[in-house]
Amino acid sequence: MTGEDHAGNIGAAHPTSRTIFGHPIGLANLFGVELWERFSFYGMLTILGYYLYYSATDGGLELSKATATGIVGAYGGLVYLSTVLGGWLADRVLGMERTVFYGGIVVMLGHIALAVLPGLTGVATGLVLVALGSGALKANASSLLGTLYDKGDARADGGFTLFYLGINLGAFIGPLITGLLQTRVGFHYGFGAAAIGMALGLTQYVVFRRNLGSHGREVPNPLPRSGVLPAVGILVGVIVVVVAAFATGLVTLANLSQVTTGVIIVASIGYFVLMLKSPRVSVLERTRISAFIPLFIANAVFWSLFQQIFTVLAVYSDERMNWSIFGWTAPSNWIGSIEPVWIILLSPVFAVMWTRLGRRAPTTPRKFAYGVIGMGAAFLLFLPMAGTTGRAVPALLVVAIMAVFAVSELMISPIGLAVTTQLAPDAFRAQMMALYFFSVGLGTSMSGVLAGYYDPAHEFAYFGILGLVAIAAGLIVLAFTGRISRLMEGVH
Repeated sequence: MTGEDHAGNIGAAHPTSRTIFGHPIGLANLFGVELWERFSFYGMLTILGYYLYYSATDGGLELSKATATGIVGAYGGLVYLSTVLGGWLADRVLGMERTVFYGGIVVMLGHIALAVLPGLTGVATGLVLVALGSGALKANASSLLGTLYDKGDARADGGFTLFYLGINLGAFIGPLITGLLQTRVGFHYGFGAAAIGMALGLTQYVVFRRNLGSHGREVPNPLPRSGVLPAVGILVGVIVVVVAAFATGLVTLANLSQVTTGVIIVASIGYFVLMLKSPRVSVLERTRISAFIPLFIANAVFWSLFQQIFTVLAVYSDERMNWSIFGWTAPSNWIGSIEPVWIILLSPVFAVMWTRLGRRAPTTPRKFAYGVIGMGAAFLLFLPMAGTTGRAVPALLVVAIMAVFAVSELMISPIGLAVTTQLAPDAFRAQMMALYFFSVGLGTSMSGVLAGYYDPAHEFAYFGILGLVAIAAGLIVLAFTGRISRLMEGVH
């Protein structure tokens, strides 16, 4: 049976009334495209650092470890920074649904560039394309999912947790495949597998596109014709500034993570000011944006530790962990697949728990506080292994620590996605999600900055200080949960 909306669009109403596991049918489509995008993204990311610092005889580019981990952190930050462009395109030009599709195409082209172009040329071309495409897809896929639920819908946290299951299925499978390809036949085959994964994601998205009905098709704040030329001018100006910064040596590969962190901080402050002062934002919406500020900071602290899976812990896995399994040595990049296994196992449990608890569940600020505290505690669990030398850390011990990473992530990340869509002002829905990803990007680029201080000889101080700082930050958020909840005005 098909339906017809008021605009006469056949088939638009039917998908919105159908459900899967009690959730809107469109969740299945977004689940699939995000799964394959994360397959390609994490499959590439977990071998990227090794590609940058391995010797030429091992297929690498022979950069220093500090520079390589800094680039990985900065790249992750730039991915999330580019969500502002994706959000702007959705709000002003294409709408969320089309931006997701075109973003996926750009991601695929980026992975192809990494696979076929040699050296730093391939790295630069590929990472720029993947960053731009992922930025467009990520902010809008999450925002598009949010449009499937009304404000205050108790199913939203459960729906976003299931969505997060798709993310982590991709994050689990991607590194397994790219790691095996990298160790058996070379890095470029691993990057090629990432391109194939994104192509599969785009295919399923097109086939099941109708499940989304009319959601995300509208352009909330269309760009007038008079605004096209200024927008193009700004884009060209940004490109000129970036090229000049590299050409003059102001920005180098060695300081890229520090520069990226600074840019994200400035951009975040600017975005908060823009939305708080916009005449298109109501008084109620302005109050909710104010409530988002402490959650933004807590989220950045969380991700500055969590994203070290791809910086410090990638090196830790390569040099300190014993990956021998019944006489067979697993690829070091499988460190990226451990935590997603726990997410896959625990996501359904959390989804059911949040759905059944409904209004009795901990408030969003409390969930954020618990997530940050848990992340700090996870870092402290590395302390007993500090001081050992060589590959003395059994993989099973790290598997257990990653369970704490996963529980902490489930307390904060899918909840952060859900609450951002609930707190977003109508005129800035996609761009509010971009601001959420700014906090993830800030933490990710900080993971690259912090990686420069890691030294196996001083592991106790490194893991201990960062763990205690994160716990302190979580306790501060916990102390102010009541006030933050009041500012959220009707959003749980």
